[in-house]
Amino acid sequence: MYNDHFGLNESPFGLTPNTAYFLNARGYREAFNMLQVALANDEGFIKVTGEVGTGKTMLCRKLLNTLGDNYYTVYIPNPFLNPTALYRSIAQELNVVVKSRDGIHEYQQGINERLIDLVGQGKKVVLVIDEAQAMPSKSLEALRLISNLETETTKLVHIVLFGQPELDRLLDHENLRQLRQRISFSYRLPELDLEGVRNYIGHRVAVAGYNGERLFSESAIKLLFKVSRGVPRLVNILSHKSMMAAFGKGAQQIEKNHVLSATKDTDGVHAPSALSDWGLGLSMAVLLVVCVIVFVLPETSL
Repeated sequence: MYNDHFGLNESPFGLTPNTAYFLNARGYREAFNMLQVALANDEGFIKVTGEVGTGKTMLCRKLLNTLGDNYYTVYIPNPFLNPTALYRSIAQELNVVVKSRDGIHEYQQGINERLIDLVGQGKKVVLVIDEAQAMPSKSLEALRLISNLETETTKLVHIVLFGQPELDRLLDHENLRQLRQRISFSYRLPELDLEGVRNYIGHRVAVAGYNGERLFSESAIKLLFKVSRGVPRLVNILSHKSMMAAFGKGAQQIEKNHVLSATKDTDGVHAPSALSDWGLGLSMAVLLVVCVIVFVLPETSL
């Protein structure tokens, strides 16, 4: 509703992971480079974790879109599956046809044969699993068995796990120690710092077509960083609501008061300190009165 008002071609702060808005910030650049290096070196298991909303799915899609024709990718976005269902999903992505829907050994055999065929065609097979923290432990163990498939000279499949920090706690279980030892590359996505939030907002409005003066004031950006804690998803939500607040008041620049309005309407953000500017002034006034009573007024005799 505010695109024309601000001179935008589209909304810059949508929640759908759109790789056109991918920002090559430090943490994401390091994670992306690590993924490319690990896959180029034929590593078997790779893991990327991060808090909710830090951009794991965006990074995942960026990786999938970047891999060249010499890669064959298998993408499992919802891995809350038992081992048989997991094998069935992988087999379907590999275009493997099996006669029985319940024969896990038949799925294993079909997957193995298909992987050998693809590697023979010069393909690197990459199995990418998003939201991996949702996987049952038995399914993670089944995944390890798939990673065992290899020829004398190369692995048949490379597995990339994207998940929340709960994935690390899950992998700490004793029954998954063999899989944990297989993970050769690992990266934890950080939240954005203040400079990162500033660049993130500027990058997204530029991609959306904005080419005017600075759209978000410095005070607005600083407050956005504080209340979002640098989590990109929260930056998106708060920036969108801040722009709506500015549009509703006819303002051409997003200011701190617009961010404050957005914060009051958003769950899960780090609300500003209860000692706001007004509250801090009131507290100082109360403190001054106390000091006067204690140190200036004469003591009352009993």
